[in-house]
Amino acid sequence: MRNAFSNALVTAAEANDRILLLTGDHGYALFDDFRHRCPGQYINAGIAEQNMIGVAAGLAKSGFHPVVYALSAFVPIRVLEQIKLDICCEELPVLFIGDGAGVVYSTLGVSHQSTEDIAALRAVPQVRILSPGDAHEMKAAMELAFATPAPIYLRMGKSDLGVVHTSPPQLAWGRLLSVRSGSGPLVFIATGSMLNLAVTLAQEWPGSAVWSAPSLKPLEIESVVSACSPHRVVVTLEEHNIIGGLGGAVAEILSQEHPLPVCRIGVPDQYSELCGSYAYLMREHGLDLDSVRVKVQAFTKKHPIT
Repeated sequence: MRNAFSNALVTAAEANDRILLLTGDHGYALFDDFRHRCPGQYINAGIAEQNMIGVAAGLAKSGFHPVVYALSAFVPIRVLEQIKLDICCEELPVLFIGDGAGVVYSTLGVSHQSTEDIAALRAVPQVRILSPGDAHEMKAAMELAFATPAPIYLRMGKSDLGVVHTSPPQLAWGRLLSVRSGSGPLVFIATGSMLNLAVTLAQEWPGSAVWSAPSLKPLEIESVVSACSPHRVVVTLEEHNIIGGLGGAVAEILSQEHPLPVCRIGVPDQYSELCGSYAYLMREHGLDLDSVRVKVQAFTKKHPIT
């Protein structure tokens, strides 16, 4: 996925010299190709993320299209006020890339893990949120972002969990993507790193549908209701706190438009207790395949699907 991001960024920058990349003193290997091919469009702002947002705002007001790259624990979390006031209040065309979203920086502890970034930005007016689920969605998301002159946050997990789509899909703001059709009682809606797991898990419930949510804000009411209404139980999956993310957004829409039981699967409202591998942290938070299966089974016992 990170290679797809890098390739899409280089392609866009070579086609438009107003695209500038700002980084907070990391991502060097990731941007080797960018620095080689677009050296005049690269700015290392140093470990000064709040200042970097101000620089991006000034560049945007001067006619540039800045791309701000950092770990998602720092952008947007460390710079939320600057994003709100410097960028969103004036609706400036700045693309924020939050790398290492979720718990992928597992060995570095809570300071480098990001399980609240979606929730923090969902409440900020004007900003849009993208969360691609594989390399093909990443390419499509980058194209959509560069075609949209608005504040945009693109959330990127570091782990490459394999592709789901066979080619880049057609992305539209607010719309869910159909990954697996079905008219059974269960429908799975996943975003980011959990998309591949949703596809695997859905095979255990014949007839289950799977939808991807690469656009988390906006999230269209019509798209959610259309995807969920043929089914009895909705399961949302995300590598993010269960509060304020995809599950919350889906539940908000359905509670007003088409009430259905929603099983929200994500990181519990807690910090990681221990450090370890990415696989270990996913198990600790109940986001591995076995744990998710048990949660879905328990939920469908409370809300029978037969």
